[in-house]
Amino acid sequence: MTTISFNHQPNNIHHQKGFIIIEEIEGLIKVHKDGHVERPQIVPNVSCKLQSENGVTSRDITINKETNLWARVYLPTSTLTSHNNLNKLPLLVYFHGGGFCVGSVSWICYHEFLNNLSLKANCVVVSFNYRLAPENRLPSAYDDAFNALMWIKHEALYNKNQSWWLKHCNISSLFLCGDSAGANIAYNIVATRLGSNSNASSCLNLNPLSLKGVILIQPFFGGEERTNSEKLFRQQQNSALSLSVSDTYWRLSLPIGVSVTRNHPYCNPLANGIAKLRDLRVPSIMMCVSELDILRDRNLEFSNCLVKAGKKVETYVYKGVGHAFQVLHNYQLSHARTQEMVSHIKNFLNQ
Repeated sequence: MTTISFNHQPNNIHHQKGFIIIEEIEGLIKVHKDGHVERPQIVPNVSCKLQSENGVTSRDITINKETNLWARVYLPTSTLTSHNNLNKLPLLVYFHGGGFCVGSVSWICYHEFLNNLSLKANCVVVSFNYRLAPENRLPSAYDDAFNALMWIKHEALYNKNQSWWLKHCNISSLFLCGDSAGANIAYNIVATRLGSNSNASSCLNLNPLSLKGVILIQPFFGGEERTNSEKLFRQQQNSALSLSVSDTYWRLSLPIGVSVTRNHPYCNPLANGIAKLRDLRVPSIMMCVSELDILRDRNLEFSNCLVKAGKKVETYVYKGVGHAFQVLHNYQLSHARTQEMVSHIKNFLNQ
């Protein structure tokens, strides 16, 4: 289990060795005035062959070389040796976090977390990389996620029995999942790309896949009006997300425009009320909230609004930990709370 320590602060415009840096989150990203972007390798990238959990096989699959869309697949080894062809596993499609600006499927913290999740929850996990901002602002990440789903649909239609991993999946038991920005992606795919109950004729047909639920882990949302937890936890020691860092991520990832604010629908799903939530075409939603996260109150409000909109929602609050604890292991209770989360996800997948 790898502990990742972030001690980052956003910086405003400053000069560095003759270069003008217009945005910076220390240790994670520097954006130069000429458009050049630096991302120091604060988190090691690891090969899919790194066996962090006995009992899980993982491989990388290239989907689109032009957009660098690729996936890492995790499959419990027991499934490969099983002679019971009826023992199909739930399929969990995962999107990593990082404020839309940093992060990778190959980061060791995600590799270890998803290995553990695949093994303990007994599911097939497909974790997708996507293009990052500010070089590729939103909705580029949503486009990549949509194309990832279309790739799985194509594989299920034409290559299911030949696919080393898909033949072990119950394609009628598809779940979308992500943490932080990845949870935002999972939600926005459902809200904007899979259609709505009010416009069923134009909704995307996922057949033969069937979406059973969405798992939102500390979803990265925002808004112009500050919540109490955003004010209270502005800058916490050990925190992976401060208020100023959050604002920087949104400045770098939202579409460019004079009228674009943190109340943009990509950032604030409640900016225009809860009417659109009633039309979400998803059977069930699981919300994972961290007690010490600046996003706590925003996440809880979103969960409450989903319930008011008539959606089936399971909400879990993890005590004594903050944002991204399950991948960064930066709190004393991280390990225990991560195992709780994995247990909750397992139960959600097998309802």
